[in-house]
This record gives sequence, structure tokens and C-alpha cells, in this order.
Amino acid sequence: MRIFDPHIHMTSRTTDDYQAMYDAGVRALVEPSFWLGQPRTSPASFFDYFDALLGWEPFRAAQYGIAHHCTLALNPKEANDPRCTPVLDALPRYLVKDSVVAVGEIGYDSMTPAEDHALAAQLQLAADHGLPALVHTPHRDKLAGLRRTIDVVRESGLAPERVLLDHLNETTVKDARDSGCWAGFSIYPDTKMDEDRMVAVLRLHGTEKVLVNSAADWGRSDPLKTRRVGDAMLAAGFTEDDVDQVLWRNPVAFYGQSGRLQLDTAAPQPLHEGNSILRGGE
Repeated sequence: MRIFDPHIHMTSRTTDDYQAMYDAGVRALVEPSFWLGQPRTSPASFFDYFDALLGWEPFRAAQYGIAHHCTLALNPKEANDPRCTPVLDALPRYLVKDSVVAVGEIGYDSMTPAEDHALAAQLQLAADHGLPALVHTPHRDKLAGLRRTIDVVRESGLAPERVLLDHLNETTVKDARDSGCWAGFSIYPDTKMDEDRMVAVLRLHGTEKVLVNSAADWGRSDPLKTRRVGDAMLAAGFTEDDVDQVLWRNPVAFYGQSGRLQLDTAAPQPLHEGNSILRGGE
């Protein structure tokens, strides 16, 4: 089983997770920029984080045979902090980087006017740079937030087929599918979706334009949830081709719209900017 995890926050994971993911079949991933839990107080902290997603994390991933790409953006939560909004002006110099395959995560957290502005501005940046967009749908008032998101997408210069609406569930999947956008589902141990609910959604709505991810941030999460979905699909009677479509071909098709997807893993280098992942003696 080959797996492309289209949304996973490896910054919050250990090198053991990279090894376990490789052993489970993960060969490629996309790491979106997101809120780190501790509020950032200046644009400079974003830029250091972006540089890590462009350099250090691809270096770590390559040690374990995994191709690493990223998406960059001002996330919805911190779009409300005026100390952070200058990031919007600096994003263009990052969006031209080869391993950036979308603008994201963008979208809504609390559905404020500041979030309206950041979402519209970053959808336009995606259109200007020929990139797709990864959209975070809110955890609260999810259906209202999704519908508001779809309205903003329709008003933007970005075609729906270049937009991935993520963190969907049973209450939002129909509207997302009807919009013409791609549908993303995050699989978690306790929150969001689990593998059995995901299988039920696939039975009802099919496997076209559906992406499944483990997200795997700093809360209770599991970076092997993509593999667990594949196993659950097979146990439920889906074919190996169905699994390959959901776990590999669909994310390749969506992020391939960037023209930057490189699925051949780079040869691991011993050092990144003079630093190694090794500790202690060889």
C-alpha cells in the first residue's frame, strides 16, 4: 500500500514517527503551516517557521525515504492578531519556492472580519501564483463556516477544483462535494473523524476527489491513521485500487496542480546548514 499523507504536521512529531510512517507505506506528505499552540508575537517567528518547513523538515523526511512538501500561509487563528498580519505582505517571496505546493492552511477559526480579509487575500495569492489552496474549515459552527467559505471561494479568482476543503465530517461533506471543491478528512483517535466513519462516508459519497489525512499535530493524534483507513477500506470490501485512489492518486492529482510535486525522494544528506539529526556518537 502506497500512501501520500496530504496534511500532516511533522514539526510536532519525532523521527520515530517518520520511521513508522515509512514502514506503514508513507512515501510522500504535505506539511501545512499552522498555529503552533503558543501565540506568535511577530512576523519574524513565522518566517523562521516557514524556513524550517522549506529546509529542516524536508531534510528530516529524506532520512527516512519520504518526499516532503509544504503549504504556507497566515493561519486563520492568528489572522486576528494585528502583530501577525504583515505576514500577508511577505508571503509572495515564499510562495515561489519549489517545495510549496499550495497556499494553506487558510480559512476560518471564529469567522471574524479579519479572517474574511485574510481568506480572500490568500485565495488571490494562490490564483496569482498558480497554486491550489488548502482551506481549514472551522471546528465550531462547522456547517455555517463551510458555507461561508464556499461563498468566498466563489467570489475569488480561484477555481473550485483548485481548492481543498479540509477537516470535513458527515454534516459538511455534501455541501463541500456540491461546491466542486476537493473534500478532505482528518482522522483522529478522539476528535474529528475516525476510520470507520470515514469508510461510511466513502460508501455514501464515493472515492472521487476525496483526500484522507492524519494531521497529527501536538494534541492526541496518530500519524498512521492514513494506513488505518486503508486497512479499514479493504476490510469493508473496497478494492486495492479504491485504496490507492484515496491514499495516493487523489493527493497527487490535487497537489500536482501546483506543477511542483516531486515524488522521487531526494538522497538523504548528512547535514542541513551544518546540523545533523544524530546525537551523541556515531
